[in-house]
Amino acid sequence: MEKRRKKALFRILFIIAAIAIAIGGIIAYRYYKGLFAPNVTAEEEYLYVYTHWDFEDVMTSIGELHIVDDTASFRWAANKMEYPNRVKPGKYKLEPGMNNRTLLNKLGGGMQEPVKLRFENVRLKEHFAAILASQLEPDSIAFIDVLNNDSIAAGYGFDTENFFSMFIPNTYEFYWNTSPERFVERMHEEYQRFWNTQRREKAAELNLTPQQVSILAAIVKGEALHTDEMPTIAGLYLNRLRKGMLLQADPTVIFATGDFTIRRVLYRHLRTDSPYNTYLYRGLPPGPIMMPSIASIDAVLNHERHDYIYMVAKDDFSGYHNFAVTQAEHNRNARKFQQALNERNIMR
Repeated sequence: MEKRRKKALFRILFIIAAIAIAIGGIIAYRYYKGLFAPNVTAEEEYLYVYTHWDFEDVMTSIGELHIVDDTASFRWAANKMEYPNRVKPGKYKLEPGMNNRTLLNKLGGGMQEPVKLRFENVRLKEHFAAILASQLEPDSIAFIDVLNNDSIAAGYGFDTENFFSMFIPNTYEFYWNTSPERFVERMHEEYQRFWNTQRREKAAELNLTPQQVSILAAIVKGEALHTDEMPTIAGLYLNRLRKGMLLQADPTVIFATGDFTIRRVLYRHLRTDSPYNTYLYRGLPPGPIMMPSIASIDAVLNHERHDYIYMVAKDDFSGYHNFAVTQAEHNRNARKFQQALNERNIMR
C-alpha cells in the first residue's frame, strides 16, 4: 500500500516536472524566438523612422516593407524591451539575419547610420534644397524656408542674397533626421573652419570680405571650364575691380536672365536689368551666381598677378580663353571667337 502511494506520488511529481519542463521549454523557446532568433530579412538595407512617428507607425513600416519575417515576435520583443516608449527617429542600417533584440537595441538607442552628404556644382538655392531633401528627412520647402529667412541669415552675418556663400562644397556626415536649422548651424561651423586665419588675411589683402571673395569666386567658376585657368581669370577680374571697370562677366548675365540654356550672350541679354548683370552695374553682384567651389575661392585668394583686363573664349572651343591687355588685342580675339560661333551655327 505504501509502495503504491509512493509510486502514485512519483508519477504525479514526474508529470508535474514534465509539465514544468515543457512550459519552461515553451517560454524559453518564445524568448529565444522573440529576442535571439534571426528575424531581419534582406529586402531592405535601411529602416527610416520619421520624426513624428510612434511605435505603431514603426510597426506599419516594418510590415509594409517586409523588414522582418515575423512581425508578431518583433512586437512581443518590442514590448518586453519597452521600445514603444523610446522611439527615436533616424536612418538605421539593417543586417540580414539580425535578431529582434539587436535591432531594438539599435532603434531604441538611436544608433543610426550617418549620411555622407556631398554637394558641389550647385547653381540655385532651389537646386540645393532639392539635393538636401533627397538625402535628409526634411523636405525641400523646409530647407528653402531657412535659406530665404532674413533673420537666420543675419544671425550668421549674411543676408539672403549672399547666404549661399556660407555653404562650402565638400562631403559631410549628417544624421538623416537633421533639421534645416541644425544643418545651417553645422555649415556655419564648417565655414568658420574653412575661413581660417590664413584665408582671412589673404582676403583682407585684397580689400575683400570672405563673402565678397566667394561672390567673385562664383563668377570665376562660371567662367572657367578648367581649374588650372581659374587663378588667371581671378586675376583679371581683380584688375577690373581695382580699376573701377565693369566686370562684364557673361555668367552674371545668364544668371540675371534666368535662362541657363544660353550658349551665346547677345546684346538683348546684356540689357537685362538686374543687380546681377555686371554689364550694367559696377562692382560685385549682391550674391554668388552659383555655389563657389573651394578651388575657385582659393584661385581668388591666390590669383595670378598680371595686367590682363580682357578675355574671350578660344575659337578652338577647348574651354580655355585668350587674354589681352589692350582693347585692340581683345577685339581681334573676339572676332575669331564670333566667327567660330557663326561657323558652328551657334546663335543663342
